[in-house]
Amino acid sequence: MSIWTRIAEALSALAKGEPLSVVFDRLLRAPAPEQSVGFTIAVLALGAKMAKADGTVTRDEVTAFRRIFTFPEGEEAHAAHVFDLARQDIAGFDAYARKIARLFNPEGQRICADDHHVLVDILEALFQIAIADGSYHAGEDAFLAHVADEFGLDEACFRIVRSRLVEGAPRDPYDVLGLPRDASKEAARKAWKDLVRDTHPDVMQARGVPPEAMKLAERRMQLINEAWREISTKEAA
Repeated sequence: MSIWTRIAEALSALAKGEPLSVVFDRLLRAPAPEQSVGFTIAVLALGAKMAKADGTVTRDEVTAFRRIFTFPEGEEAHAAHVFDLARQDIAGFDAYARKIARLFNPEGQRICADDHHVLVDILEALFQIAIADGSYHAGEDAFLAHVADEFGLDEACFRIVRSRLVEGAPRDPYDVLGLPRDASKEAARKAWKDLVRDTHPDVMQARGVPPEAMKLAERRMQLINEAWREISTKEAA
């Protein structure tokens, strides 16, 4: 059974007029919430809310999901349906962000830049949706900063994710690897290897990232490797 079929089942109550936000409450009350379903609903719901962050709603955001998720034939309609329902739901995006944070971080711990977590994966997915139309607006930046704060991600983590994904954003190789500027080459090598390991599909799936979303790692891996090459080359010069 595909994740999209499970999502469709989880959202069946919507046909009776219940808001999408109710789904998160049910996931939270479940003995063992399905993390892959929660991850996907989180990206779809917050992505839909973010569609209005730049003042213009386009279908580019829906197209962006195709860059993040692999849709089996016939499942595209389920994703588009959830996207449209989230845009119509009266719950604000901060309410969604808090529900998602409780789902994946129930103890409310602060998550640091070097503590890779499913909430960081969700934030990276939202960044990819934000830049789907070829630009990155101030409204989207403010939206994502607020979401990161609701998730419990520190400011350094937000800057690192932004530097990895937004063209033209300040990008320092040490930031990409989550290191201070004075880190040694040995520390940089260790951070690079740790990030490569954390980006492995098996590790990501264990964090709750569904197999359908493994495209999420491609951009991150590219920039992680570029950062290490830049640092190692500079150190060797």
